[in-house]
Amino acid sequence: MTEQRPVTQAQAKPVTQPALPDAQTVTQVKHWTDRLFSFRCTRPASLRFRSGEFVMIGLMGDPDPKTGKQKPLLRAYSIASPSWDDELEFYSIKVQDGPLTSRLQHIQPGDEIILRPKPVGTLVHDALLPGKRLWFFATGTGFAPFASLLRDPQTYEDYDEVIITHTCREVGELTYGADLIDSIRTDEMLIELIGAENLAKLRYYPTTTREESAKMGRITDLMRSGEVYRDLGVEPITPENDRAMVCGNLAFNLDIKALLESYGLEEGANSAPRHYVVEKAFLD
Repeated sequence: MTEQRPVTQAQAKPVTQPALPDAQTVTQVKHWTDRLFSFRCTRPASLRFRSGEFVMIGLMGDPDPKTGKQKPLLRAYSIASPSWDDELEFYSIKVQDGPLTSRLQHIQPGDEIILRPKPVGTLVHDALLPGKRLWFFATGTGFAPFASLLRDPQTYEDYDEVIITHTCREVGELTYGADLIDSIRTDEMLIELIGAENLAKLRYYPTTTREESAKMGRITDLMRSGEVYRDLGVEPITPENDRAMVCGNLAFNLDIKALLESYGLEEGANSAPRHYVVEKAFLD
């Protein structure tokens, strides 16, 4: 399979005054594969969030056949942009018969979406105890909250090493994350903001499960065999040194959770920081 490269849609419509409740205007859309896309939109001036949190976004539903009234159709989406960004970025799967994504995938610059400005979530630094090494474990669009955290200076200030693993079925599904990692390492503004010495702490470990790539296999299997630790030249995870954040499908989340607890790590929350956290609000 040939890797699909992103196609950027130039801004096609003028920005108009929002008419929807809590409306924001789409500024950019990229389709990464036939199943994945990302988009950026305006950010409410009053919105404050911690990198890694999510908000409810959506569109108006179809009119009720009896009353003709429309209700918002909303889903939880991690904010993929860092907390300092002037705009908001989101990364989404396309579900052809999905109530929301079947329509959301067709948005264009200039269109409006609904955004409820009440960010929440567990994938935040406040939910973890201090540690030496931070692991981000992602599958599919579960990469989104880490796209935010990887561009947050605190991530590098708090840890000596930052490792992100991303497991997808096909190579093209890794493109969003791979491009973001490349931009973090080469973007002059990010280098100035975070520091070259801090960005040197970042390690990226992508794997595929179906299409052949440089590294094949589920990250959970590679952890059990010890291969991931040998590849990276690091010691296995311990509660003394390591902290982790997990975001993906339900089976992945449960598998990683069991592995981390077998290492002695305990699950944390905003109210009770511990060694690792899992995002439960939505599933890839």
